[in-house]
Amino acid sequence: MQFANEWTQKEFLENKRDLEKDGIKVILIDTILSSIDKAETVLYNPYALSQEPEGSVFVFYCDSGKATLDRLKEYRTKFPRHHCISLKGGRGYWRKNMMLI
Repeated sequence: MQFANEWTQKEFLENKRDLEKDGIKVILIDTILSSIDKAETVLYNPYALSQEPEGSVFVFYCDSGKATLDRLKEYRTKFPRHHCISLKGGRGYWRKNMMLI
């Protein structure tokens, strides 16, 4: 399975819904110690993340999305059994009231 380097919030929500129906875990990962309101996030912890099921999708976010996009190669090297993606626009572009209908 191949994924884009970045997902928008809408793509994240749609893909999370669809992939989790197929049994694939999608995790939104906080790399800046600042959670997103109304979103389930996990703090960046390499050991704990490496224990997640093979094929899980890790969506990393920072304030603007630039730092996580720059570090994507590092994340993919660190987690070769998982899919690593950056959240486009990061925490700054997250709309807390956006939902799928």
